[in-house]
Amino acid sequence: MVFAHKASDSYLALKISGPTIKGQWDIALRDLDYAISLDTNDDSAITWGELRKKRESVSTYAFSHLQIFAGSLRCRISPADYMVDTHTDGAYAVLQFEVDCPEQLAAISVNYTLFFDLDPQHRGLLRVDYQGATHTALLSPAQNLQKFELNQLKSGTAFLQYLQEGIRHIWTGYDHIMFLLSLLLPAVLYRQAKQWQSELRFRPVLMEVIKIVTAFTIAHSITLCLATLGVISLPSRWVESAIAASVILAALNNLYPLISNKLWLVAFGFGLIHGLGFANVLKDLGLPQHMLLLTLLAFNLGVEIGQLTIVSGFLPAAFWLRQTWWYRKLLVSLGSGLIAIIASIWLLERSLNLRLINW
Repeated sequence: MVFAHKASDSYLALKISGPTIKGQWDIALRDLDYAISLDTNDDSAITWGELRKKRESVSTYAFSHLQIFAGSLRCRISPADYMVDTHTDGAYAVLQFEVDCPEQLAAISVNYTLFFDLDPQHRGLLRVDYQGATHTALLSPAQNLQKFELNQLKSGTAFLQYLQEGIRHIWTGYDHIMFLLSLLLPAVLYRQAKQWQSELRFRPVLMEVIKIVTAFTIAHSITLCLATLGVISLPSRWVESAIAASVILAALNNLYPLISNKLWLVAFGFGLIHGLGFANVLKDLGLPQHMLLLTLLAFNLGVEIGQLTIVSGFLPAAFWLRQTWWYRKLLVSLGSGLIAIIASIWLLERSLNLRLINW
């Protein structure tokens, strides 16, 4: 499986209408190939013919890792259509199915274990639609069981769900965090005679950080909205490669400063690219069209909350440590060098669609 900003995910959607459930499960072909070898002729390309021949194997493998319950009784899953679709990060097998439950639906539980034995970083993104309300959940090895009381699924919960997803995304979006930290590391310092010197007062530092964070926020909010609404669209590989490149440039600028003032301009310029990365994730989550603007706002607000949490923890510690030699030598210099190396590996992996390190 290819490591990138968008990690190994599958997308499971359940639409509940009265006593019936219709489902759709989008699973990346690269993940299925890793698990059950779809590429039978080893030419590094999965054709529709190869996928069609493996239909039974794909269905058997996938549905052996999914259980749906009505109350305490297990429901029967019946595979239906079998297709291929394209997400922002590549081709996906689309498994459509129907669910028959033995009793009236008052609550459903979803037990999901796909790929967890092969890739502990894999996540299942679950969306449940019921009477105009949309509820989302994240399925992981640590939380592979989700239960929904149907009478508690209200439209207001969608806002909180996408707010939480925005927070989770920025906290697990290590490339976004490293880019932001690369800009913030020298914020408590200033450049004089080709050396980093410590700022004496907190106010100038705070104002510089506010400028950087505000510029980054405005920029990625612009492209997040435009891309999510379909105004602009770029291939995921280009976007993720450009994000990795932005981290490299920001980190190298700390080692060989070309821009030491007005770093907020750098934050704004590269923030436009990072916003496209946020949008790729949000589009794949499946925004409910009847609540498009509300859930878009919630996700963006969640990103900002997660971002401000990181900054509010980093800034006081950085200001307190700014006069120590190891902050300037280790954190700024060595830390920036390490960030540049990691981001360079990301750039190679994303641009060439390969995996160099088992992260």
